[in-house]
Amino acid sequence: MRLKYIDGLMGFAIGDAMGVPLENKSREELLSKPVVKITGHGTYDMPEGTWSDDTSMMIATIDSINSKNDIDFQDIALKFVTYKNHAQYTPAHEVFGLSNTSIKAIDKFEEAHDNPTNCGSDNIEDNDNGSLMRILPIAYFALDKKLKDFEVLDLVRNISSITHAHDISVMGCYIYTRFVMFLLTGKDKYSAYSMTKCVDYTMFSEEAQKAYERLLKEDISKLKINDIKSSNYVVDTLEAVIWVLLKSENYKEAIIGAINLGGCTATIGALTGGLAGIVFGYDFIPEEWKSVIARKEYLLDIFEEFSENVYE
Repeated sequence: MRLKYIDGLMGFAIGDAMGVPLENKSREELLSKPVVKITGHGTYDMPEGTWSDDTSMMIATIDSINSKNDIDFQDIALKFVTYKNHAQYTPAHEVFGLSNTSIKAIDKFEEAHDNPTNCGSDNIEDNDNGSLMRILPIAYFALDKKLKDFEVLDLVRNISSITHAHDISVMGCYIYTRFVMFLLTGKDKYSAYSMTKCVDYTMFSEEAQKAYERLLKEDISKLKINDIKSSNYVVDTLEAVIWVLLKSENYKEAIIGAINLGGCTATIGALTGGLAGIVFGYDFIPEEWKSVIARKEYLLDIFEEFSENVYE
């Protein structure tokens, strides 16, 4: 089975690039004059098509899997160090957007050479979306390797905990991973959402389960835009991403909807792009967006190599 690697991974990178110039802009400003095409400069003053730490950290994860043909937490953490310190996996040899939580965890690993899964913060105040933004490749790996549910959970927990170890962050990563896995098995977005809501989450703390009640116990698609937050808090980010996907009829609509929420536009654009790419397909991403994405051939090559891995 060849999963929809290019669809999701390129969808992610393009969604990221669409959101980069709008990072931290207010929803009011954007909705008064919505951005409907790929732009440049803006918040980080980067050329159009430039993707952020979201795609860089995802690529670092994929590069490790490609080189080891397996998940090696130590090697993934080393790749994160290379990214942070030497701007590897970047479009223009420049690091920007990396959260303080991720920086502290990477520095802790580099200094102590501890087990990397012990380096992530378990402080409730550190539940930004810094591990959620790089979890997409794990869904492909888990499905391709036919991991059982408990193995998926264990893998997601360890991957997230390299930078984010609190149950709220881990649970957010697990929800997104399971949603992606359902989409990759051919479920439509509504069925995938319903199935994700039925997954057993009782292994997470009551605090974490309560944080995601609106997403998992209600129908997030029925909420109005003013009920949806677009901050970098992992719960807000995940709610926004799934809300936008469920309300969109094509990739372009999903990304325009995601980035014009304002706030954490790069990550919300990226995570929405990953889902929308799988649902609608890479061929249906606007050509004018695909044509200007930075280091396009580099991205396609590393994603293609990832898709060709055969796991024992």
